[in-house]
Amino acid sequence: MTKIQLSNDSWNARLYDSKHSFVSKLGNDLVDLLDPKEGERILDLGCGTGDLAKVLSDKRVKVIGVDKSENMIKQAKLKYPEIEFSVCDATELTYYEKFDAVFSNATLHWIKTPKIALECIFNSLKQNGRFIAEFGGKGNINLISDAIIKSMKEQGYEFNMERFPWYFPSIGEYTSLMEDVGFRVIFSHHFDRPTPLEDENGIKNWIHMFASDMFTGIPSDMKDLIISKVEYNLNNHLFKEDKWLADYKRIRVIGMKN
Repeated sequence: MTKIQLSNDSWNARLYDSKHSFVSKLGNDLVDLLDPKEGERILDLGCGTGDLAKVLSDKRVKVIGVDKSENMIKQAKLKYPEIEFSVCDATELTYYEKFDAVFSNATLHWIKTPKIALECIFNSLKQNGRFIAEFGGKGNINLISDAIIKSMKEQGYEFNMERFPWYFPSIGEYTSLMEDVGFRVIFSHHFDRPTPLEDENGIKNWIHMFASDMFTGIPSDMKDLIISKVEYNLNNHLFKEDKWLADYKRIRVIGMKN
């Protein structure tokens, strides 16, 4: 496969595909919840490198994949040139009553202005359209993020919570926002899902892939030291039966526009 030139956004599409393909694989049963019908128009919001958009396309729906990361979209276009992909922020969608469904896997916890995103999603849907999503909920990766912040402080770096890159709502908080923008919430579920990470460097790879923004302003040598200490401190908690497990807690929702 042709190598892509990375832009200056922080997402490493090759690392994502090589070490974090579990994100898309774990979304396959979310596709079952979506239950796409042939001929439907579906927006894959936060499509990453396109694997779930491909699953949807194979079910003979008209899928459009959007992601804020230019790197991810470049990779998706290389892998699946037959599918329409574009760079777009979830809070800046300009579609109006275009889709039968909006589908989103492992994306909405990155959006710290959730109501704006939900308004855009609602406007994108046709009447009687549906919104199906899974994302990190309250308590998600608490052990990992607390260990990072603790290790930073031990090395003399105070952590500014404004750099915390995620939004992990309770189910009540998020479904209330859905109702505020007009959705009828017909399903919601908050659940634990300990998630296996690939190989012996699973925690290090996860931090490099998903938590780099927490290290803004920290020299690379100190970042490496902090991550090594995080790995050591988490060993007794998250290393089970010769594999790393991320302490994921997820929310799933379905909302109807009617």
